[in-house]
Amino acid sequence: MQVSVETTSSIERRMTVGVPAERVESEVTKRLQQTARRAKVPGFRPGKVPMNIIRQRYEEAARQEALGDLIQSSFYEAVVQEKLNPAGSPSVDAKVFEKGQPFEYVATFEVFPEFEVAGIEALNIERLQADVADSDVDGMLDILRKQNTRYEAVERAAQNDDQLNIDFVGKVDGEAFAGGSAQGTLLVLGSGRMIPGFEEGLVGATAGEERVLNVTFPEDYQNLDLAGKAAEFTVTVNSVAAPQLPELNDEFFALFGVKEGGLEGFRAEVRKNMERELRQAIKSKVKSQVMDGLLAANEVAVPKSLIASEVNRLRVQAVQQFGGSIDPQQLPAELFEEQARRRVQLGLVVAEVVKQFELKADEERVRTLIEEMASAYQEPAQVIAWYYKNPQQLDEVRSVVLEEQVVDTVLQKANVTDKQVSYEDAVKPQQA
Repeated sequence: MQVSVETTSSIERRMTVGVPAERVESEVTKRLQQTARRAKVPGFRPGKVPMNIIRQRYEEAARQEALGDLIQSSFYEAVVQEKLNPAGSPSVDAKVFEKGQPFEYVATFEVFPEFEVAGIEALNIERLQADVADSDVDGMLDILRKQNTRYEAVERAAQNDDQLNIDFVGKVDGEAFAGGSAQGTLLVLGSGRMIPGFEEGLVGATAGEERVLNVTFPEDYQNLDLAGKAAEFTVTVNSVAAPQLPELNDEFFALFGVKEGGLEGFRAEVRKNMERELRQAIKSKVKSQVMDGLLAANEVAVPKSLIASEVNRLRVQAVQQFGGSIDPQQLPAELFEEQARRRVQLGLVVAEVVKQFELKADEERVRTLIEEMASAYQEPAQVIAWYYKNPQQLDEVRSVVLEEQVVDTVLQKANVTDKQVSYEDAVKPQQA
């Protein structure tokens, strides 16, 4: 088999493959023999049809089938011979085949880029340090109580934080508009759920009162037909209810699965969860810095086929996340291309770090991570057993651990500065 390779770009190759005529004819004959065993030709018993008749009837189809299979098998043999690592399927241009002559085709394809990860020693990483203080636990208890607020009807004028049950009809230029009316809507004043001026206009209202609110839709309102327009809402207040925070008692603790230990036991459980969140937040921010730094220091040519595959994965994820029956392929590819390119590039760089430093997932860390995730459930042992009975899920955890080991490897060589901050600052989401 004759093979020649032309480098057309840093990651594109044009490979010409010549398959000997003898191999082609051997494959054709093999298929004709298989056909002869099952062919039904009038005047002949199955398996007794003369080969010359089989050739007359089926040789052309057998040759086309053989050439298709030869392209697949010889392409694989050729890339192994030339030590190439294709990324995606090739584009094949087959030359016109003449019987008795070698079969030749040209395969154009991309290969995975070859590079060594650089710039690790020059990375500057800021690693946050924080503790969970008693005041942080107090603040979390307040948040949990507010999240479980109950509302009780009151005989007074409405004020911020009250929950109102309202009916309303909205009009623009004297005409009601789609989505501008509702009945029995629950609205907490000061929540910012409605457009500016709406909630403010209901402060001081009482049950049974009707108010007319004149407001203006924001210029950046999601409905472009309403953006920037003045509107009039006629609102009827059906009831006013004041917030009642739950007491820190056994009934409240039971909502979070804490049935023993009273307040101290509950605080201990809350602190444990906060410490877990803190560790994850710090780890995530360090990882983001490491990955951003690796990407900035390593400009890698990314195969288009890998980007296309990642775009398709992101399309499917988007449909799953937002629901609906839309075909993922209907979503424009350009919506996902930038994110897909970054993901693929980062995957290539991380894979090269793994290869360069000969990293393997530490099974002890895999077990520790699974146990930590399982600790958030009421039956941790069952969760741990589930992971170890599901190879695919276990491999996903190994991938996470391997990424952590990549981060650890980079931190050992990069310039790392520790910075003491408060719990609140440590867990605060990073700005996009």
